[in-house]
Amino acid sequence: MKWFKALNNNQIPRVDTIKTMEVNGKQICLINNEDKIIATQSHCPHAGGHFSGGWCKNGNLVCPIHRYEYSLTNGRGAEGQGDYINIYPTELREDGLYIGFEESWWSKLWG
Repeated sequence: MKWFKALNNNQIPRVDTIKTMEVNGKQICLINNEDKIIATQSHCPHAGGHFSGGWCKNGNLVCPIHRYEYSLTNGRGAEGQGDYINIYPTELREDGLYIGFEESWWSKLWG
């Protein structure tokens, strides 16, 4: 796991907001749901809707296009959807918010 600083502490999104940003070349959505910061991929795998226009409901991220729902805990789509979203680990440190990305075998060899 490789960690990248995403935000300073004063830039962390307010509760119940979704913010799009780029971290280490990836566009992600940062979600502050019930005072917990979650980082996900930025687009819905179903129809490509941008999650920044979505909202959270009952622990799920809801896509604004077709209202597909994804768990903010494990990324799984609602029963019957058959899809999922990537959830990236977050860590609040003294100097800000960090997001972790798995290292590929390629970057480990040639990094």
